Amino acid sequence: MLKAGLPAAAVLAAGLAGGLIQTTGAQAAEQSPWMVRGRALIVLPEENLDKINPVLGPSTDVSIDDSVVPELDITYFFTKNIAVELILGTTPHDVKVTGPDVDLGSVWLLPPTLTVQYHFAPEAKIRPYLGVGVNYTIFYGKDEPSGTTVDYDNNFGWALQAGVDFAIDDHWALNVDVKQIFLSTDVKVNGAVKADVDINPLLVGLGVGYRF
Repeated sequence: MLKAGLPAAAVLAAGLAGGLIQTTGAQAAEQSPWMVRGRALIVLPEENLDKINPVLGPSTDVSIDDSVVPELDITYFFTKNIAVELILGTTPHDVKVTGPDVDLGSVWLLPPTLTVQYHFAPEAKIRPYLGVGVNYTIFYGKDEPSGTTVDYDNNFGWALQAGVDFAIDDHWALNVDVKQIFLSTDVKVNGAVKADVDINPLLVGLGVGYRF
């Protein structure tokens, strides 16, 4: 009887182990820490000119146009509530000085941003979150008017974030996200005229997210 029972016990143990592995694997799949989002991003600079060079008159200001670009975000959840998000995208802008009007051409901004987020209701259908982080903006791809040289200093900035995911199922969600970036850069025109330009863009994003 003892010898006959051993194979049955082994089969039972193997079956239980297999079931446990499958259950654990299913739980791991449901609790994956990785999420990606794709958004259409509206970039709304809130520009302001802080004059450094006395050549700039009292009515001189700066104008930076709005932009709409795609954005990719990668999120990692350390816990159900706490996550970090890397925000990737690049945006072009036309720049000009006003009072008097001077065209400074266009420039591309590459502003990778890392935020730490708190998710208030990670298992609900409506999942709001807040974030705070740091940004580093790289200026590249300048298209300058003939006879004009414009230099922008790359710089760090701070970021505030608020958003909400609307769950569709266990993996997919619709997303609304708003970020305020506090960013300034030193600008030199023809190596002589200098100014500190606050860009401080407001970023409004609409898109979808996928939790692995």
